[in-house]
Amino acid sequence: MPASFAQMPRVSQCPRRVPSHMRTTLLVIALTLPALIAPIVAAQRSLPTHELAAAQSAVARAEGADAAQYAAEALLRAKTALGQAQAALAARKAADATGLAQLAAAEADYAYARSRDAIQRSELTRRRTEIRELRQRLGVEGSP
Repeated sequence: MPASFAQMPRVSQCPRRVPSHMRTTLLVIALTLPALIAPIVAAQRSLPTHELAAAQSAVARAEGADAAQYAAEALLRAKTALGQAQAALAARKAADATGLAQLAAAEADYAYARSRDAIQRSELTRRRTEIRELRQRLGVEGSP
């Protein structure tokens, strides 16, 4: 004959009490754990990864605009500052990394602007030369 529920041992409905020394240990852990984790989380949040990505993007954009030819000094300063920002980030110096990344982005933007200006000036000169040659070929007098 199968056993019935009446023959099974009774299980207490009340949870076992935690001994007092265990409660104290758990309380200490519960109170100190957030204090230990908070600086780590705050440091992770304050790392200037966004600024560093913006600086890398600005340097790449300047390189794409031939800044190495037209604004080599500014591009070199941007690359140097970017390298220093990456080193500061690796050393967990968030404030230094942020400032250097912003400097790198500014230098790269300057190099991009100088390069674009030089390219447009050379294009303007080329077009003016074409116009002058066409006028001479056609024998048209006009203002340059």
